[in-house]
Amino acid sequence: MRRRVRTSVALFLAAWLASPTLAREALQPKLQQRVESILREVGPGPRYGFVVATADGRELVAIAPDQRFIPASNTKIFTTAAAFAMLDGIHGPDAVGGAAVRLSVNETKVEDVILEGHGDARLSSAANCAVDCLATLADAVAARTRVVRDIIGDDSFFPDERWSPGMSWNNIQTGSGTAISALTLDNNELAMRVTPTAAGQAPDISLMPYYTVDNRAVTVVEGATDLRFERLPGSAAARLSGTIAAGAPPEILGLGIDDPAHYAAWRFKSLLEARGVRVTGAILTRHRPLTPSDDPKMRADAPPQRARQAEPLARLIPPPLGPSFAYLNKVSQNVHAELLLRRIGHQRGTGSIADGVAAIRAMLERAGVRRADYDFADGSGMSTYNRVAPRGMVVLLRWIAAKPWGRAWRATLAVGGADGTLAKRFRGTPLEKQLFAKTGTLNASNALSGYMIAKSGRTLMFSTFANDVPEGVRASPAIDAALELVAQAN
Repeated sequence: MRRRVRTSVALFLAAWLASPTLAREALQPKLQQRVESILREVGPGPRYGFVVATADGRELVAIAPDQRFIPASNTKIFTTAAAFAMLDGIHGPDAVGGAAVRLSVNETKVEDVILEGHGDARLSSAANCAVDCLATLADAVAARTRVVRDIIGDDSFFPDERWSPGMSWNNIQTGSGTAISALTLDNNELAMRVTPTAAGQAPDISLMPYYTVDNRAVTVVEGATDLRFERLPGSAAARLSGTIAAGAPPEILGLGIDDPAHYAAWRFKSLLEARGVRVTGAILTRHRPLTPSDDPKMRADAPPQRARQAEPLARLIPPPLGPSFAYLNKVSQNVHAELLLRRIGHQRGTGSIADGVAAIRAMLERAGVRRADYDFADGSGMSTYNRVAPRGMVVLLRWIAAKPWGRAWRATLAVGGADGTLAKRFRGTPLEKQLFAKTGTLNASNALSGYMIAKSGRTLMFSTFANDVPEGVRASPAIDAALELVAQAN
């Protein structure tokens, strides 16, 4: 199908180049017809939104521009733009987000360890960790005492909203849909390494013992690797099934974590014990329930203020927040996007999802995007409740481009044929390294929005959506071909 679409584009461009006296303005209606024809070649089922505009707002193509679509990870465009627009400290040390550790004397006179999170997405327990390391906090405790009682994971900096409204339950068990917490460690994901063995035998599994695994997978000589895992929400037992080809490289599967604060405390206990600290108590958690005061629609003028506490025993100062935006957008990292939504919400409220969405809405009002053009229930795009109109997206992209931080924000997007989620798309085409965009894929939905450099050298803003895509049908190749056509015709 991809070859047929490219042939259609080539035939149209040949006809266009053979008529150099034909004004481009007269070509625009025909250009839209050709774009529509390319999209129809996918077959029945998909519903498309497709808008391309110049820097001055003139629309070159407008297909269903005001209809609302599930944007999938195009939602991250709104979250990261709002952060650029309002967060302090993007280029300086991220002092607000650092994890901290406190010691609290209990009734037994043996100190409890309280591990606090403040919304940092980069806290790591990896053996090769160099920056923002949980081990640094463990070193501080070990230098102070050799015996502690309970290990308490405290994520009360944000309300306890681990999943957004509209999250598909089947995604919860994966790294893509793992729970969100102010105390986030290792992206709130456990990596299960599956290595083939002899044909007919179960593969080897390497996984931290936070979960148990019922291994029902089989190593096969013939057939492709097709592994699946299942874990019910709230359960510590996972089941692995399917096949892995003999001689194939190990497969890495990402398992979601339902209570990240508990996992962080569990992991911290092991780090303390490795340093000779004896833990005599239990692993506990401290959450802050969501209340009406966390909803800006139900709150009075000022958000509730949290009580100030004494300085902790040790606090991490993470690296600047800015560089992590490129990681977030280029690879489409959901946990980082959700924590960012809560961070911008904390700037104006309590750090709830509703506060973050209110911050995005305020930005869109300043950008001149119509209220009917969007609705959001999360910051990553995993919610099926999100809706965006392509014309509204293009209005936002034009507004961003005019901001002092617009160029820096565009640099966080994936580059066609070069990196991130676009590394394999647009390669070998005129748009290779000339297209900068955010991808999106979720539940029969595809999206691609951003900027591209046309043949004329001018920058075009675009937003494309395909919803209701039937199983087994690929809409992205047609979207890519249509964008190539528009870029070559302009």
